[in-house]
Amino acid sequence: MIAEIVRKAMRRRGFVVSAWPWRACVYLASGVVVGVATLVVVVSLLAVGAVFAVLLVGLPLLVAFGLLGLPVAAVERVRARLLGDDPVPNPHSVPDRPGLVPWLRTRWSEPATWRELAYAVLLAVVLWPIDAVAVALLVVVPGALLATPLLLAVDGEEVKVLKAVLVTSGWQAVLAVLVGFVVFALAAYTTTFWAVVRLALTRSLLGGRDSELQGRVVELVRSRARLSEVFEAERRRIERDLHDGAQQRLVALGMTLGLARVATEAEIPALVVTAHEQAKAALADLRELVRGIHPRVLSDRGLPAAVEELSDRSVVPVDVDVDLPRRLPTPVESAAYFVVAEAVANIAKHSEARRAVVTGRLVDDRLVLTVRDDGVGGADPARGSGLTGLADRVAVVDGRLSLSSPPGGPTLLRLEVPCVPTVPSASSSPRTAC
Repeated sequence: MIAEIVRKAMRRRGFVVSAWPWRACVYLASGVVVGVATLVVVVSLLAVGAVFAVLLVGLPLLVAFGLLGLPVAAVERVRARLLGDDPVPNPHSVPDRPGLVPWLRTRWSEPATWRELAYAVLLAVVLWPIDAVAVALLVVVPGALLATPLLLAVDGEEVKVLKAVLVTSGWQAVLAVLVGFVVFALAAYTTTFWAVVRLALTRSLLGGRDSELQGRVVELVRSRARLSEVFEAERRRIERDLHDGAQQRLVALGMTLGLARVATEAEIPALVVTAHEQAKAALADLRELVRGIHPRVLSDRGLPAAVEELSDRSVVPVDVDVDLPRRLPTPVESAAYFVVAEAVANIAKHSEARRAVVTGRLVDDRLVLTVRDDGVGGADPARGSGLTGLADRVAVVDGRLSLSSPPGGPTLLRLEVPCVPTVPSASSSPRTAC
């Protein structure tokens, strides 16, 4: 996408004086900084780790070297934004469980980690010197040539440009300026071309491979199929609840009102009272049904207030610590709410817990929500706890649901959902952007 945009820009007549050469220059210059820093870290980790490996002190440094590509790749994905808004995808998956050991196990087992390490070594050894040469061709060489008349006026008789060309007269200085313009024009194209090649290499090594993306597509297709089954089961539940609850009460209400039409004046007040109670009961059933579909408090006041309401209705005491700086997108709030609702219901049914804790924070533009209880543990999503359907619902918003429930407890349910801030339009509501 970016390569096509730059290619079209390079064909335009005013490309040399456009912003593209300077954007490419900034991209490559920042690559020099990152490359030099990476080289220092690589040499330090390998040297110190190898020296102290015999004493086992250097082993953690060698382990850190294996993960060096992770921060380098993160910086490179940010730097890619200098050339356009098309982001470099992050192929890493979220660990199944929180903690350092699951995170290390996940990262070490991912091919993307080793590609990022290879990229970091390539950047430290090969790429940044080429970036430096490209930046010098665009800035240093033309700048020195264009400054020749000024340097000659200051120094007087002669000046040595770039420590290679001796200029002793005014016409030579003018010629140097003309050459400087030509060099700048040529360097604008070559530097931009190299920046595009660098970005393509970054995408190739740091983005997801076709096999990995295909695996994610297959999993998404499966989750969509499971989600459709969940929605169908939910539809049948709503139909059953309406038939067994509100519909039966409305039928009884109709019969009571029918009796009131043929009753005597003495019987009418009692029948009206009965009909009134039946109407209130039907209304309560409908409210409970609607709350199960999408609670009003979630729409009106957001996720923290909705979780507080869940805790108030829970049989097991639930401590709520959900602190969010802003409203989240509606799909994210809905998915998070039903995860908490299902978790609280499972705690009351199966865990034998005395207390549960719900926490929620927005960390690095991701909603991180946990539900913990002090029950007996041993929860298994495969036994029909409803968590499989919730995991599919969360997958729709590109989230991840993980469960840790060893026998004997405690049980920890963790939800992570990306929530990247967006700039809302004038017609959007305040809660459509995270």
